[in-house]
Amino acid sequence: MAYVHPDAKLGKDVTIEAFAFIDRDTEIGDGTFIMSGANIRNGARIGKNCRIFPGAVIAGIPQDLKFKGEDSIAIVGDNTTVRESATINRGTASKGYTKVGNNCLLMAYSHVAHDCEVEDYVILGNASQLAGEVEVDHHAILSGGTLVHQFTRIGAHVMIQGGTRLGKDIPPFIIAGREPVCYSGVNLIGLRRSGYTTEKINEIQEIYRMVYQAGFNFTDAINKIEKEFEETPEMRQIVDFVKGSPRGIVRGYMG
Repeated sequence: MAYVHPDAKLGKDVTIEAFAFIDRDTEIGDGTFIMSGANIRNGARIGKNCRIFPGAVIAGIPQDLKFKGEDSIAIVGDNTTVRESATINRGTASKGYTKVGNNCLLMAYSHVAHDCEVEDYVILGNASQLAGEVEVDHHAILSGGTLVHQFTRIGAHVMIQGGTRLGKDIPPFIIAGREPVCYSGVNLIGLRRSGYTTEKINEIQEIYRMVYQAGFNFTDAINKIEKEFEETPEMRQIVDFVKGSPRGIVRGYMG
């Protein structure tokens, strides 16, 4: 039989299979399916219509030596799937929470560490690993085996090639890969699937052409883009990301 702590809060039509574990101070939304062997720990906040597969652990304590047992939570949004043996750790005193958004897919053996923020429609491929306080914006796809250094930021509509190691920020709308990681073009397929027009994609390509033709002098490139390009949401999103990147953005291909 499953174990469900009497203080757990379960919504309507929640299914809990045999041998699942539901701890105290947990909340599970309507229609969510907790499969056999899943482990929902203290501090889990799981939304509606999620699917939690065998071996997954939600709200395990952080793998951070600074963690001193403080109260914190792990949030999983609506319609999100957490596959076999994937793990989402609770937050620490830094933020107090770890967040995975709505309509996400965390494939088998992926890991979301303490204080990460993963926005809506993100896909983490098999065995992808996010270190502490990583931020992943909406519609990003991290292919299998991606390793992300702590505090790294990944922009919206990004595609990361499988097996990539990330130590720099990845600005929105691009593909990043190779070894060492570098800019590999605009994510054309992803943008088309999300409804971006050819005109808008061309605008994004022109902005990145200017960014990466500047070599390592991204500051001059961004100043020039702000002067020469029309103010659009996409232009502003790219410019603000680059200007606000404390780690610096990924470099262009040097091969």
